[in-house]
Parts: sequence; C-alpha cells; structure tokens
Amino acid sequence: MQKEQISVFDIFKIGIGPSSSHTLGPWRAAQQFVQLLEQRQVLPLVVQIKILLYGSLAKTGKGHGTDIAILLGLSGDDPVTFGVDQVVPKTEKIRATNKLMLAGKQEISFFVNDDLLFLSNESLPYHPNAVTFQAFLSDETAISQTYYSIGGGFVVREGAQDEPKPEVDLPFPIETANNLLHWCIKTGLKISEVVMENELAWRSEQQILDGVMNIFNAIKACIYRGCHTSGLLPGGLNVGRRASNLNKKLIGNRTYTNFDEWVLAIRETGNSFQNILDWVSCFALAVNEENASFGRVVTAPTNGAAGVVPAVLQYFIVFCDGYSEENIVQFLFTASEIGSIFKKGATLSAAMGGCQAEIGVSSAMAAAALTECLGGTQRQVLMAAEIAMEHHLGMTCDPIGGLVQIPCIERNTMGAIKAITASQLSLQTNPDNAKVSLDAVVKTMWQTALDMNSKYKETSDGGLAINIPLSLPEC
Repeated sequence: MQKEQISVFDIFKIGIGPSSSHTLGPWRAAQQFVQLLEQRQVLPLVVQIKILLYGSLAKTGKGHGTDIAILLGLSGDDPVTFGVDQVVPKTEKIRATNKLMLAGKQEISFFVNDDLLFLSNESLPYHPNAVTFQAFLSDETAISQTYYSIGGGFVVREGAQDEPKPEVDLPFPIETANNLLHWCIKTGLKISEVVMENELAWRSEQQILDGVMNIFNAIKACIYRGCHTSGLLPGGLNVGRRASNLNKKLIGNRTYTNFDEWVLAIRETGNSFQNILDWVSCFALAVNEENASFGRVVTAPTNGAAGVVPAVLQYFIVFCDGYSEENIVQFLFTASEIGSIFKKGATLSAAMGGCQAEIGVSSAMAAAALTECLGGTQRQVLMAAEIAMEHHLGMTCDPIGGLVQIPCIERNTMGAIKAITASQLSLQTNPDNAKVSLDAVVKTMWQTALDMNSKYKETSDGGLAINIPLSLPEC
C-alpha cells in the first residue's frame, strides 16, 4: 500500500466557508470536473450538467453551502481568490436566470432545483461525502465522474483511490508519531525542523516561507475581520455574531487602525486568567463566525474547526510575545505535522469520524504547536497533542439545521482552551512517565469513528440537531 505524503500546504488551505468537506471539497471537485471536460476538449459541446449529491453531502449540503460551492466551481471561480462578497450575488443570479457559464466560457441552461439533486437516502460505499457530475453533450454522448470529499478539503476521484500517486524523496518519511519521534531523536531536530527538511523536497525555502506567511496573512485577516463585524449569521437560525461585541467590551476605549496596533492594544488589557480566556474565545469565535458567513478562512485542518489553531496562535502572539515570522512558521509547521499524522492514521472528516475528527484534531495540532514554541521537548510536544485529543474522543457532529453554527462555533473556543491546557500540562510533566502515546490515541480515535453511529457523523440526524425545537430551514 502506497504511503501518503502530506505537505503543510495540504493541511492548511485558503478557502471559503462554511465547510472544508461540504463546501471547499465540492468546489474543488466541480473545478476538477470542468478541467476534465476541457482536457477532453468537449467543453463547447456541453448542453446540460446534472449533479447528484449523496450521503452526508445530501443530508447537510444546503446548510453547508454545497450547492453554492458547486455552482461557483463549475463557473470556473477559485475559492482562494474569489471575492467573498460576490458569493451570494453570483449564485443568486444563476438561480434567477437559469444560466450557468461553465468555466466562464460555455453558457448552458441550468435549473438548480432540477439539475442539482440532494439524494439524502442514498450513499456510495467509499465515503459518505460523494458527488457525481454528469455532462450531456450535443453529440448525444455523456461524461460522468464521481468525486469524494474526504475531509479538510481533500478530494479523491472515483477510481483514483488505488492509482499510484506522484511521490518525492522525503528525507524523513513519517506515517506515525513514533516515526516522527524516531527522526527527532536520531537527528536532534525539532519537529518543525523535520517538517522544513521534508518541505524542501517539494519547493525552495523561500517558496515555503512565502507560502506559510501567506497562510498566516489569511488567518490574520480572518481574525481581524471577524472581531470587527457584527450582525446575524446567514442560514435562518438567526444566530448573532458575538466576537465583535466581545472585542469592543474587552478592548475598552483603546484605539487602533490595523492588526499590529490591535495586538498592542490587546496586550494593554492585561494578562489575568479571565482576560486571556475571554480573548482566546473571542479569537476563535471571530474565525468561525467568518466561516459561517462564507468568509475566507484557512482549513486547520478543516473549516468547521478553523478557529482553534488561529486562536491559539493569536494567544501565543499576543500573550507569549510570539509575534515574529520565525515563531509563526515554527507554530504552523508543528501543527501541520500533527494534523498529517491524524490524516494518515484516522480521518479529518466529521462525516467519517464525528467532531473528534475536526475539533479534536485541531486542538491536538494547536497544543503541539504551542508546546514546541514555548520550549517543550519533542516528547512533550507529542504528549500535548495526545492530551488534547484524548479529551475529545467520541465527540459527535450534530449541527443544527446542517449549519456550521450550533454547536460548531462555540466548540472552537473549547478546543482552543483545551489546547492551551494540554500544552501547559505537558510542559509541567515528564513525558517519560506518560501512559498513553499519541499513536495509541490516533488508533483509538479511528476505532471510535468506526463504532460511532452514522447519525452522529455530520448528518444532522441525531444529537442537538434533532433535540432543539427551532423552526429551521430545510437542510
């Protein structure tokens, strides 16, 4: 079996909310299907497109914006660069005119209610998040392709599961936490330094550093925007944004005009335990309120859990004097490696593993990153990740109305606080005395995922999703 090679830029992807598996993944799948049509030189022959959504994509797709993502992906728009303020206007125009411009080149008639179908009672065997695209051509032939959105924005084409993937010669091949620790002990390198050596197999050092800082700039912009935007979240639940009001309350009468000045103003509010707790919650709320509003976020490792790593990183920047490029790169490198270990040994998909696969993994990533940046040893870093995930095991995914709002947004605050606690515990503990390894927790998480009832796996068929007496939109 071929081993999976995962880059920091696979774990951290810039995209648009509210879900990496239900929005970013289907968006990428739609782009891939259009590229397939262009590669086969049949795009000018397309007269009709039909899309079939299965399993979890069908059950919670409307609440997660899957239909919106697919329309934009088919139109040739890219989630990294497409203007977030154009998401709703452009898709509403497609619905109103019944016209879709494939890849921005080929106009076809498209009736959303007839051509984009949510098959909520049907599932495909490989993964719960499945979408099939069908293109009907003017020569009376057709092209069909199925894709699986397997979590964190990763997409697998039907039939490609068993195909060999391009590989590079990594100096430190890693499948497990034990592999990672082996290389750290053998070389004396920190985890972030091991990551850098592997990344150099794909691209130059300058490209790596520029890419990571681009990721950070997207995170920074998301936190800042979320802390300064008020109003109701879309979707019909009438959930109000809280980060903006919390920021105003905490910052008091201090003034600032940009992110850097804001950081200084936050530091002036003090470092009491209560104040730090409030700010960490504010940072996490800000990111996931942006995510729920079709804002631009970074998968970390998913969109639903996109607030945990940024909130802990922002805590490190503000309250631990960590605001330097070197520290930020170190933080994101370490976090990415922990995320990749969970991706290889378990899953990043809530549709496969429940919320433990999202908030749990993100908390483990953040805990590990913070621990290394605060001077922890490699064993303490892995211990922090283990502690964080251990206390998320079994967490279900039960979004009300299929929206990434309740309980998802608040869960990011909990994941961030647990990450900081896990880091502190590991820094004050001799890891040689640990009874549980990170690999054992990864294995346990996967076993738990396999045992978990499907109604707790991003279907909105169980948990809070069926016990909250609210008038909800169809999801």
